[in-house]
Amino acid sequence: MSVGIDKIGVYIPKYFLDIRCLAKARNVEEEKYTKGLMHDKMAISPVSQDIVSMGTMASLKILNEEDKKNIGLVIFATESSFDKSKAASTYIHSLLDLNPYCRTVEMKQACFSATAGILMARDYVKLNKNKKALVIASDIAKYEMKSPGESTQGSGSVAILISENPKIAEIEENSVSYTKDVMDFYRPSQYEYPKVDGKLSNEMYLHHLEVTYNAYVKEKNDTNFSNICFHVPYPKLALKAVKMVNKNLEDRYYDTVKLNSQVGNIYTGSLYLSLYSLLSNADYLKENDRIAMYSYGSGSVSEFFVLKLKKDFKKEKLDLENRIELSIEEYEKIFYEKEVEDKEYENCTDEKVYLKGIFDSKRKYVINGK
Repeated sequence: MSVGIDKIGVYIPKYFLDIRCLAKARNVEEEKYTKGLMHDKMAISPVSQDIVSMGTMASLKILNEEDKKNIGLVIFATESSFDKSKAASTYIHSLLDLNPYCRTVEMKQACFSATAGILMARDYVKLNKNKKALVIASDIAKYEMKSPGESTQGSGSVAILISENPKIAEIEENSVSYTKDVMDFYRPSQYEYPKVDGKLSNEMYLHHLEVTYNAYVKEKNDTNFSNICFHVPYPKLALKAVKMVNKNLEDRYYDTVKLNSQVGNIYTGSLYLSLYSLLSNADYLKENDRIAMYSYGSGSVSEFFVLKLKKDFKKEKLDLENRIELSIEEYEKIFYEKEVEDKEYENCTDEKVYLKGIFDSKRKYVINGK
C-alpha cells in the first residue's frame, strides 16, 4: 500500500519585517544577516494570530468535506504551546468541524515533532483502511528583543494530509532516527523566551546529519536523490549541510530555501516549508523522483527519510508579494504584544480565522465572521 503526503497547505502571516531594517536598528552590518544567515524577510504574527488560527487557515486551504469525514487522527506539532494540558488539536478539530470519531493530540520535541507526527500518521493510515490523518506544524519563533536569535524569527503553519494513494509523495519505509541528550536549545516553563547555545546547536545539527545520513547510506547503499530538503533554522546552515553530504546537489539547494528566506524560521514547519518551496519552484522534478528529508529538533532528535514523488506533486507558488511591511517600531509593538485576558482583539489583517480574545481563561476564535 502506498501511503504519504496527499495535500500540503501553507499559511504565512500578512506582516513582515525586512531583515535589513532589523540590522539597521540593531547597529549590525546588513551582510551579517543577508549573507551570514541568507535571510531576507521575517513573517510577523500579530497577537490575534496564534498557532491555532494559523494552523486552521493552513488546513482550510487543502481540506474538502470528504477529507473531513475521513480524518481519524489529528496531530498538532508545535513548540509554541499556550496550554500545559489541553491540546491545540482540540481547537483545530472544532474549528474545522471534523468527524467527531477522531483522535487528536499535541506533540513536542522542538522542531522535530512534525516529522514524528507525519511518520506516526503514515503508520496509522496503513493500519486503518480509508482513513486519513491531518498533521499540523504551527509555530511562532520569537526570541528576546535585541538578542542574537532575533534575526532568525518567523511565524507560520504547514498542514499536511496523509492518505492512501497520495497525490504528492509516498513516504518510503526506511529511515534513520537518532537521539542525543544535549542542551543546545530549550525553554523551561518558567521562561518566556528560549535559552539558546547557538554554536552548540549548529554543531549538533551537522553532527546529527552526518550520523543519520551515513547510517542511511550504509544500510541502503543509496544516494539516488533528486534533491535534499533540510530543517532550516536559517538558510545558510542548510547550505552548509548540503555541501557536507552531497555537493552535487548544491545548485539545486536554492529551490529548497526560497520560501524560508522570505519567512524565517517556523520551527516545526520549517522542513515542510522547504519541501513546499522545492515543489513550487523546481522545474526539473518529475514523477518517481526521490527527495531526501533531514529533520532536526534541538535537545536533540533527528531523522533522515525519503519521499518518492507522485504525478501531482507540483504546487503553486505562494503569493508573498502582497504582504504588509512593518517599520521597526511597528514590529516591536505588534510582535511583542502580550496576550491579556478580557481584551477583544481586532482582526487587523482581515483573516478568515483569528483569536478574538481570552475570556475567563478560555480562548475564543472567530472563523468566517462567526
